[in-house]
Amino acid sequence: MLELSGDEAVSAENLDLHVQKAQEQLLQLKRQQEQIEKQKRELEELSRRQAELENGRAEMTDKLTRALVVLEREAYSAQNRLEQIRATRESFAQHLELIEAIDPRSWNPSDLHKELSRALSTVDDARTEYSEQRSRLQAAGATPGEAALPDVAPDAYESNNGRSFFQWLEIGVALTLPLIIFGAVALAIFFWMASK
Repeated sequence: MLELSGDEAVSAENLDLHVQKAQEQLLQLKRQQEQIEKQKRELEELSRRQAELENGRAEMTDKLTRALVVLEREAYSAQNRLEQIRATRESFAQHLELIEAIDPRSWNPSDLHKELSRALSTVDDARTEYSEQRSRLQAAGATPGEAALPDVAPDAYESNNGRSFFQWLEIGVALTLPLIIFGAVALAIFFWMASK
């Protein structure tokens, strides 16, 4: 800083002036130091915020990309389900129209068997289509709270009193069994008598 030669006599005023200049320089250096520290803090804050921005960008880019893939898959699945529901609705409407068109009063009595067979075939086709479409919709995954289609009757050939075709068959066999046994015994006796 200030160098004083040994030969020079430093006066008190001169010394005060040098001390005052040194204090001013020290004060100016402190201000510069404070300003540099302030700039350093601002730069550190900017650096921290920039790192936060990069991390947030990377995190949200990853999350949004994954979410878009999931939503795209869900939208595709929902679109397929909607198309399946529309096709099922159209099919059901066609079958309902055919069933409602059945009018036994307009049938010709001479073609009663043919008309009845045709009507039963229409009802059976509708029942089969209903069961298939219901199964497809259930397999596609019904959402919770969604109204499910009612189940179809367990057997297609159910009569008014609740017996199925196979139950009537069993009843028929049971009723005719004594006749069958009697016929078999009579045939056995006939062949035995004929062989003598």
